[in-house]
Amino acid sequence: MKTEIKQLLESVKNGIMTVDEALLQIKTKPFEDVGYAKVDLHRKARQGVAEVIYGAGKTATQMIGIIETMQRNGQNCILITRLSPTAADEIREKVSLRCFPEAHIGIIGEMPKPDGIGKIVIATGGTSDIPVAEEAALTAEVLGNEVVRLFDVGVAGLHRLLSHLDDIMNASVIIAIAGMEGALASVIGGLADCPVIAVPTSVGYGASFGGLSALLSMLNSCASGVSVVNIDNGFGAGYLASMINHMEAK
Repeated sequence: MKTEIKQLLESVKNGIMTVDEALLQIKTKPFEDVGYAKVDLHRKARQGVAEVIYGAGKTATQMIGIIETMQRNGQNCILITRLSPTAADEIREKVSLRCFPEAHIGIIGEMPKPDGIGKIVIATGGTSDIPVAEEAALTAEVLGNEVVRLFDVGVAGLHRLLSHLDDIMNASVIIAIAGMEGALASVIGGLADCPVIAVPTSVGYGASFGGLSALLSMLNSCASGVSVVNIDNGFGAGYLASMINHMEAK
């Protein structure tokens, strides 16, 4: 993925922008201090993706201030994760916000067109894992990826997963999301020729320990090429999948 600095350098090289114009943009303050938050304005230039707002623990007023700061500095599409319905209603009074309650996601601005090298497949063990899957899927879509959703394809009925072999074989990255014993990631890891990101969920009965059982199963997977993010961390999985799906030859 091309960063803003690389694009600036290419603009100078191609005569679209002068050296002084490019230098002025690079020298723009790297963050803006709004008192309760230091909004990172150079995140996109450094990492290729602008800052994302983590909604849990923030008031609606704080988030509105952060959003207005981002918009004032040219960020067109803003992602808010772990957004409560109450905060969403308050933010909607000030800003045009699309809410996805199941995923606890809020999106401001237009979704970008997919520009990744392939498709990200998101598979869940069961229907109960869909909220985490939707957090991953919407994150990946906001970051410019085409997403294929395969819900309820867990190992309790393996034929359901095997009916989607074409999707699995053609994916550039797969996110495997499961609670209980978390076996889905190992099964997919044994089938796919692309990176697999495993997401343990807190779905399960008492001995699943709120997702710890699935986390340990995924960490101990014997399938090569499986990496693991934290319990219920759909955002982290979607973000990492997007980075993989936008890799360029160095």
